[in-house]
Amino acid sequence: MGVVILAGPSGVGKSHLAERLGWSVLRLDDFYRDGDDPDLPRSTLGIVDWDHLGSWDAVAAVGAIAELCASGRASVPVYDIAASRATGTHELVAGEQFIAEGLFAPAIVASCRDAGLLDAAICLRRHRLVTFALRLGRDLREGRKAPWVLVRRGWRLMQAEPEVVTRAVAAGCTPMTPRQARRALTRPRDASR
Repeated sequence: MGVVILAGPSGVGKSHLAERLGWSVLRLDDFYRDGDDPDLPRSTLGIVDWDHLGSWDAVAAVGAIAELCASGRASVPVYDIAASRATGTHELVAGEQFIAEGLFAPAIVASCRDAGLLDAAICLRRHRLVTFALRLGRDLREGRKAPWVLVRRGWRLMQAEPEVVTRAVAAGCTPMTPRQARRALTRPRDASR
């Protein structure tokens, strides 16, 4: 059993693709550190910089992937973005393949590859304005933060999107649109060889 790491800018459609495939999904965003942690990085807006790697626990995320690959199940955190904290845990049961998706996914590609856990690493990409609109709509629907924070943060994320994709590709992810990724992941394994 191996993991398919799904990377890409916030709001590009990682969770949506994972849902459409029907595979078990490890939400890497559930490994954020709690919002009252005094060591969290801050943005120039004066708020916690949730887009900084220091706001996330990579060691715990890779540990959960290793456990899922070894036993097919793992106890993973449930993170409430609006509350900025883990609110509990749940047991995730993985099938033959599973997806680990989230903003910081590129940061663990090398670790997963080196440990023999990686089946594939993909970075989803779309036009920046489409991603901005999808992200803002999702964040407003879910009440993730105050609307003014979401708009300002979304604008910054839109400007940084090409760099996010470039870093993911440099980390070993293959860039694809959501449609291309779905086709690649639903293709029979022996047909892709």
